[in-house]
Amino acid sequence: MKILVADDDRELLDLLGFALQRAGFEIVQASDGEQALARFQEHLPSLVLLDAAMPKLDGLEVCRRLRAQSAVPIIMLTVRNQEEDILRAFDLGADDYVTKPFSPKQLVARIKATLRRSGVCTPNFLSVGNVRLEPERHQVHLPGGEGIRLTPLEFRLLHVLMQNQGRVMGADELVEQVWGYEEDSGDRVLLKGLVARVRKKVDADPSQPSLIKTVPGAGYTFSTT
Repeated sequence: MKILVADDDRELLDLLGFALQRAGFEIVQASDGEQALARFQEHLPSLVLLDAAMPKLDGLEVCRRLRAQSAVPIIMLTVRNQEEDILRAFDLGADDYVTKPFSPKQLVARIKATLRRSGVCTPNFLSVGNVRLEPERHQVHLPGGEGIRLTPLEFRLLHVLMQNQGRVMGADELVEQVWGYEEDSGDRVLLKGLVARVRKKVDADPSQPSLIKTVPGAGYTFSTT
């Protein structure tokens, strides 16, 4: 499920993209109002996050133009004490607003609530390349729909790596998220063995992995490129 995130703050844009990808969404980014409209036409996202103040076209104008052509859910991002902008956004057809600063967890919750109210189902699976992971059913499917069996530890490792697709994750971070405690030298050995076992199950050629890749001196990453 795609979400268009439009904000001229590059650091915030990257933070939002990371948080939403971890929640299972596919992200399309735009850094100004004109780009937001173009990306909307190109990708037809399921929801739009709009910063109220952007260059070229501000978020309110983008909201007005989007609402004239689509019923897509729109959430405005505003700074505090901009009540006039918030009221105008609702008049223009926005579905909700979030004031800055906000926590990524709060934003994800508001997005899911907005999608539910709009009758759009939120994602209950992760799909990266040809690998599909269903957390609630504890299932993983490879190309062609083939299902594979993973132990709980193997499943958690794959889940964490897929949630952070394309990002290199260090051993300490992976151990903490998979086992729930900080790593030591022994845990690195356990992690290496766990990675090897998961590779045997998801990679066509574990000796030359195409999905779970080792980045020397840095950690591991899940990538289809």
